[in-house]
Amino acid sequence: MINRYRSQACLLLVGMLLFSASCVRQSEMQTTGADFFQGEWVQDSIPGQEQMLHYTLHEFKVTCDSVYATLRVNSTVKNMSDSCFGSGSWTEYAKGVYVVRGDSLIVDGLYTKPNFKQKISGCYRSGTYIPRFKITAQSADSVVLESRFDQRPIVLRKTADITCVPKPRWEY
Repeated sequence: MINRYRSQACLLLVGMLLFSASCVRQSEMQTTGADFFQGEWVQDSIPGQEQMLHYTLHEFKVTCDSVYATLRVNSTVKNMSDSCFGSGSWTEYAKGVYVVRGDSLIVDGLYTKPNFKQKISGCYRSGTYIPRFKITAQSADSVVLESRFDQRPIVLRKTADITCVPKPRWEY
């Protein structure tokens, strides 16, 4: 009887060790990210935006591997309540981490409040912010992205340089 309990305890201990060894804790420190993408970026306009029913202008602040997005949305189509739709222009915010792989920019993040704290509910989008972009062109002061979900080009102009100094993640 004692041997049976001892073998069960041994199996439980081995199972716990294997389970804990399979977990990988993500670093609380930022990594350096892509050198060319460090800075503040603004999308001034979209070709033909006056004729569009719905469009979004992007702004990104990129520091190390973290990205803070400001999305300026304009819509003539009311697809939400009057209190949220307002005049048809609103701003959404998101933060995340990104990685550049070949010609792809992959962001994994969350929609946030204007102070970049997690947004649980309210007007506009909440939850995960996971855009996928193809980098179609880049230079010292501009980047052209193409969304994997919407093939309109996002032409970004650099407005400020940022030097990556890794610090605890999400310290803004």
